[in-house]
Amino acid sequence: MGLKFAQRAILAGCLVAAACVAPAAAQDKKYTIYLSNGLIGNDWLQQMQRSAEVAVTKAPLAGRVDLHIETVENSAQAQINSLNNIVAAKPDAILVHAASFDALNPTIEAACAAGIVVISFSAVVSAPCPYKLNTNWDTINHDIPTWLANVLGGKGKIIVDRGLPGSPISEASNKEIERVMAQFPDIEIVGWYTSNYALGDEQAGVASLLAANPQIDGILTAGYGTGAIQALKDAGRPLVPIVAFSYNGTATACVTETEPGLKCFIYTHPPYLSAEAIKLAVDVLDGHPPASKTTLGDYPRLTTDIVAGDFSPGADIRKLEIGVNVFPELPPGLVLPASPDWVNITADEAAGTGG
Repeated sequence: MGLKFAQRAILAGCLVAAACVAPAAAQDKKYTIYLSNGLIGNDWLQQMQRSAEVAVTKAPLAGRVDLHIETVENSAQAQINSLNNIVAAKPDAILVHAASFDALNPTIEAACAAGIVVISFSAVVSAPCPYKLNTNWDTINHDIPTWLANVLGGKGKIIVDRGLPGSPISEASNKEIERVMAQFPDIEIVGWYTSNYALGDEQAGVASLLAANPQIDGILTAGYGTGAIQALKDAGRPLVPIVAFSYNGTATACVTETEPGLKCFIYTHPPYLSAEAIKLAVDVLDGHPPASKTTLGDYPRLTTDIVAGDFSPGADIRKLEIGVNVFPELPPGLVLPASPDWVNITADEAAGTGG
């Protein structure tokens, strides 16, 4: 009788103070979470889905998530139709990798209004209601030219990739490259090419500029890097420092080439953002939302040469190491690093090769 009275008293105090902490058992609740992917067709997207599938099987998410992945084929309307069905199923959370910046907004707002936690990640929407998770492109765009300028000792002739015309990320990156390089008067940008983030276009663009310039001391590409390396070899030119995206094939070339001039800096927009989105959704559902609805991650940069320079505060720059963050035996399209620090997604699992 005394115990029941004490329990009633505690409950009454909670109602008055509105400050009771949820019992520990609530933190073990299993949530139904859908991942809606509006794009298909490349290595990054396939790895993104695998990362989500693996993450929910391991601590700290193991047993916490009933994950459903729905992918539509590069069509905003198809993703809207799929999302409408997902909203009708009333899951606890929806993760959205969007096919459109704004076309999905009414459907996203409807999901939020229905009390569903919505996380927009990587390809984010403009609607204000969802939580948003993405790479901090401002810091990456700053660190890319900063490394190249400093590894060259502040002097030399370089060529630069415009990336994908019309892409906000490429346009912002190009402006920051020019701003940073302007601080190094002995570095000259002698040519620009357009890779469209494609390996063939990268190789062709670099080859064309090599033919027009007898001296090239560094290459800043927005894509693979391996196309630039091959262009240098085909032209019989020495390998020079290169900045590129963090494909395993590029990283492998950087650490296995014997020519002393090949120094590399590779940056990432990690496919494991899907796993980060799941973790964020669980934190929100557990009653621990972040202070801001927008989270921008500063993910590791990998390099053959760690140099001093005016890098972004707190930039995580790591040495490329075979077996640690470079895997010559795995597919070249694997994006590095394969896993965030809070869960162990192995490189084999991220690549879909088992192990």
